[in-house]
This record gives sequence, C-alpha cells and structure tokens, in this order.
Amino acid sequence: MEFLTADWLGTPIWFWLSFLGLVAALTAFDLGILHREDKEMGIAESLRLSAFYIGIALVFGAFVWWQKGPEDGLQYYTGFFIEKALSIDNVFVISLIFGTFAIPPRYQYRALLWGIIAVILLRGLMIAAGAAVVEQWHWVLYIFAGFLVLTGIKMLFGTDKPADIASNPVVRWISTHMRVTNELHDQHFFVRVPDNATGKLVWAITPLFLALVVINLADLVFAVDSVPAIFAITTDTFIVYTSNIMAILGLRALYFALAAMVHRFHYLKYALALVLVFIGGKIFVADFLLDGGKFPPLLSLGVTAALIAGGVLTSLWKTRETAEPGTAAT
Repeated sequence: MEFLTADWLGTPIWFWLSFLGLVAALTAFDLGILHREDKEMGIAESLRLSAFYIGIALVFGAFVWWQKGPEDGLQYYTGFFIEKALSIDNVFVISLIFGTFAIPPRYQYRALLWGIIAVILLRGLMIAAGAAVVEQWHWVLYIFAGFLVLTGIKMLFGTDKPADIASNPVVRWISTHMRVTNELHDQHFFVRVPDNATGKLVWAITPLFLALVVINLADLVFAVDSVPAIFAITTDTFIVYTSNIMAILGLRALYFALAAMVHRFHYLKYALALVLVFIGGKIFVADFLLDGGKFPPLLSLGVTAALIAGGVLTSLWKTRETAEPGTAAT
C-alpha cells in the first residue's frame, strides 16, 4: 500500500497505474474484440466509436476533478480540448500518407492503432523530458510560450504547402537500405519473400509499415506544437500526459469520419492559431501582469472552448454548400 500511495512526478502511483490500465484495456478491447478482422470502418461506426472515446475522456476528467481538485480538472479539460482540436490537422496528413502508399481503408485502422501505441510511448518520453527541463529551469516556459505565440501568428498569416511524402528522407533511406515489397500483404508489416539472387525466403517490410513509420514521424512534428501548448496550461506531468493521450486515443476512430470531410474545417486553422497565441500569451500575463499569480483556469477553458467551437461552426457554415453535391453556388 505504501508503494501505491507514494508520489511519482507529483501524483500517487496508483493514479498512474489506473490510467495506464485504462489505456491498455481500451487498446486491447479495440484491437482484440472490436476490430479482430480487418474491415473498412463506416462513418456511422466511426462517429459512435469516437463518441465512446470522448465520453471515456470526459468521465476520466471528472475523476481527476474529484480526486485532484477543480483546478486540475479544468486544466485537464483545457488540455484535452486543445489536443483534440490540433489532432484534426493530423487527419489531413494521415490521409495524405495513406494515399501516397495506396493503403486501402480496411487496413488503415490497424496501422493507426499500432501508430497510437507508438505515440503513447513517444509522447511519454517527450513529456517526461519536458517536465524535467521545466522543473529545473522554469524560464523555459517563456520559450515555450514565445514559440506558441510565433507558431500561432505563422498559422494566421502563413500559407499551407502540401507535404511531399515520397521525398521524405526516412522513406528514401528505408527504401534504399532495406528490402521493401512493391505490394501490400494484407495487414502484415513484415513478410518473407524470395530473394531475387538466391531464391531463399528473406524478410521484407511492406508499404503498410512504411506508412506507419511516416505517421509516427508526422506525430513527432505535431507534438512540437501540442506538448508545449499543454505545458503552458499546467506543469503537472500527470495532467499533461493524460490529457494528451486521452485526446489521441480516439483519433483513429475519428479519422474515418473526418477524412472525407476534412476540407470543411478550413477555418479551424485560424481558431487554433488564436488558441496558441492565447495559451502562450497567458503565461506572460500571469507572470508579469498578475504578479506571478495564476491565470483563472475556468477563464482559460472558456476562451479555449469558445475559440475552437467558433472555428468549427464557422467552417461548417462557410463550407455548407460543399456538403450538398447537388447544390450549385449562386
């Protein structure tokens, strides 16, 4: 009992174990029961599963509120909503990656699931490193805040350039130094194929594995924005990690609902830009204008939710005609 109640990174170990157990149970249930067979996920199923994951995340947030207090609960929800909104950008990139490697929809879910498992580990390492740095040198938060403000400004006024997946240096290196099949082999990442010279069976990687590698590299790029954003909300490692992971867990389900209509969220980009500027700016406001006081968590959550909701609703309203194939513009 002493071990379970001992603190690790400011939170009792039993809290950490409970969260990791929940993530493991959800992943096992998803992979072993819901999607034991590879099949294409329809939009209706995608929305139902997304609602399930969002519901679990919200209930977990209530548990955090109950056990750690209202302030931590509000910070968890703020981090969750920011990460959830930022993940919509991931959908476009993931769709582009699957298109580049010609991955059919029935195999995409399994690749996304294994990608999420890798993300859970990679985000954990990034957050642990970030927490250690912030604890040792508090002024690093000002660098995070400045980075978020500059990133938000760049998103507001910059232009989007399509990513050239095929020219990715990691993809080129793997294709040059390792044996890669030209075609898919169902849901397998690795297969044994005859060697061209000897005819013996040798191991080779498939395009599905290449897609998985690129998806995880893309997530590392997105994490450069999302992790500092949540550290700007709270330095509590448990809140940072759990809000991040709970938002990401439902991404694979949400992907199939959003991939076909991601073009309808054009104005969300500007809302997210304002969110990043706000989150970064409140660090300076709290430390210099509030004389080291804390920015009200409820106000932070309210502004974040209002900006994101405004971006979503504006996008859906402005692009409503594109949802009606038979409707002509007047």
